[in-house]
Amino acid sequence: MNNFVYDIQTKVYFGKDQLGNLAPELKKYGKKVLLTYGGGSIKKNGLYQRILDELNKGDFEVFELSGIDPNPRVSSVNQGAQICKKENIDVLLAVGGGSVIDCTKYIGAAAYYDGDAWDIMLKKVDVKKALPLFTVLTLSATGTEMNAAGVISNPETNDKIGLIFPPLRPKVSFLDPTLTYSVSKYQTACGSADILNHIFEVYFNMDDDLYMLDTVMEGLMKTVIKYAPIAYHDGNNYEARANLMWASSWAINGFVAAGKTHEWTCHPIEHELSAYYDITHGLGLAILAPKWLEYSLSDKTVSKYKQFGVNVFNIDESLDDMEIAKLAIEKTKKFLYEDLHLDSTLSDINIDDEKFEIMAKKACNNDKINGFVTLYPKDVVNILNMCK
Repeated sequence: MNNFVYDIQTKVYFGKDQLGNLAPELKKYGKKVLLTYGGGSIKKNGLYQRILDELNKGDFEVFELSGIDPNPRVSSVNQGAQICKKENIDVLLAVGGGSVIDCTKYIGAAAYYDGDAWDIMLKKVDVKKALPLFTVLTLSATGTEMNAAGVISNPETNDKIGLIFPPLRPKVSFLDPTLTYSVSKYQTACGSADILNHIFEVYFNMDDDLYMLDTVMEGLMKTVIKYAPIAYHDGNNYEARANLMWASSWAINGFVAAGKTHEWTCHPIEHELSAYYDITHGLGLAILAPKWLEYSLSDKTVSKYKQFGVNVFNIDESLDDMEIAKLAIEKTKKFLYEDLHLDSTLSDINIDDEKFEIMAKKACNNDKINGFVTLYPKDVVNILNMCK
């Protein structure tokens, strides 16, 4: 087991009716607030007015940036940074899902930079500080409400880049499962696939790791597999929404990844798909992950699949190891494609092989991905072809 440092500085208010704590917490950081959100669903469901009512209690000066897209654009980051500089914003309040929060994280960083925010994504600029960030989560998926990571897209260059900078970690996050009641079946399914894949990226490795962390990840995976179909069919089921919301945060807040050394695999490949085709991130992962698991299965890796199959899907451990591994992959497919009704191939979403070669090279940074199994561009092309 490798050494590691684990430092979570995000305060979480979890559960119903926690927004009464918003104004007192915000006051600790200032009076000028930039409120960010997406396409306006928070106005339709009444959350926008609830937020404003709470802000009015604290006599804050509120500025707004709306229209943040899924797969958030660097143009929105630059727009938000300009508001911060012009209005001397003290604190950021992101209300929405992962896209809104990711975008707002980089707004906070770009507020201290005079150039194009894309320079940050290209690592031309190191993020030493960022404006304090509060989040009100409305979609269980990315886990960005409790980590220092964020992903930004540049449609002009067909790039989608995810980076981690410690100053981007939210100061306070409000996690109220009732705010996800209105999430559609499709987005519930995609978000659940995203949560599951965050765990896959860490769980599937051949390192000599802590048994404790593996059991935690297996518990998180079982939670998603149990509660995602319930939330899919009964959107107002509080227990299901709450379990998915908390699993989302803990899947990717750094806890289960402590001491891990290998790179993530499916995410950089999917980032290319959504960079070129602007698809929903969780859907892309749902299509990719089972094929990646199939491609990575060998006599050298089968022991991890056996552990996964026995401990997560309760497959009979007396079966042959390879049989357990293949059954586990089939059960994963059933969960994603039958229980959650997600598309299973790229052709289902009108993506052909035209850009496979260039996407594979970019996913590997023109070299390789040192993941669960080392992948070169030709391997990534093979996996994409399996997804057709």
